[in-house]
Amino acid sequence: MEKRLKIGVVGCGAIGSSLAKEIACNMRDCACLSTLYDIKMDRARDLAGKIGCSPGICVGSLRELIKRSSLVVEASSAMASWGIARKSLSSGSSIMVMSVGGMVGHWDELYKLCLKKKTMAYFPSGAISGVDALKGAKAAGIRSVVLTTRKNPKAFSGVDYVKKHFDLSGIKSDKLLFKGDAARAVKYFPQNVNVAAILGLAGIGMHKTQVRIIASPEVNRNIHEIEIISDAAKIFTRTENVLHPQNPKTSFLAVLAAIATLRQILNPVRIGT
Repeated sequence: MEKRLKIGVVGCGAIGSSLAKEIACNMRDCACLSTLYDIKMDRARDLAGKIGCSPGICVGSLRELIKRSSLVVEASSAMASWGIARKSLSSGSSIMVMSVGGMVGHWDELYKLCLKKKTMAYFPSGAISGVDALKGAKAAGIRSVVLTTRKNPKAFSGVDYVKKHFDLSGIKSDKLLFKGDAARAVKYFPQNVNVAAILGLAGIGMHKTQVRIIASPEVNRNIHEIEIISDAAKIFTRTENVLHPQNPKTSFLAVLAAIATLRQILNPVRIGT
């Protein structure tokens, strides 16, 4: 039997749990779930039990997880993601990052680490469409990229920036919460607009990519509209996302895009850029 890719998952919340279950149950032919780690150890143990894995895959430190993994899946938070990526890559393990916003400001160092250690860093496209088209258009020259995100006000509960500037209780119509560049959007909304980071990193940069964030009481899905103006094409996409059943702040498609990325890593035939 060929050696299977050992994958460790950091963060056992809604996203990490979904990915761990997929790896353990549906990728057995070419991958194995080697380790689980969460700062709340009970989460990791509960998850291992739910997906039929031995409690022995749960480890007490990030260092131990990295030691036992060829590929680390980060599913924790934007505050922690860069530290996890840096430690993984420095130790010779590749990384797939879900909390992409945490990579802002560290791109050059990430790139150099990958080259030095001969590792890979993977960033799923998340809850948006059009990333392949954006990367293709970049070769011809891009003039502008604008992201408009609409979510139900409940999705912004607990966001410090919103609590400081807005009262969303009982709003009856759309409220513009933010208008500016992707770098600031990711800073102020770290749990809501990872897609802004993906667009910025794949396209014309975080400071040139423009973002509008709207609280809309009429919607029950996370909606992302993207307009790209380039010398090759004018591109417009609209993605109406079903909410993740365990975490309304994220979209189900974000998890599915990560699963697709894992399958692409494992598959010798790759479709798309």
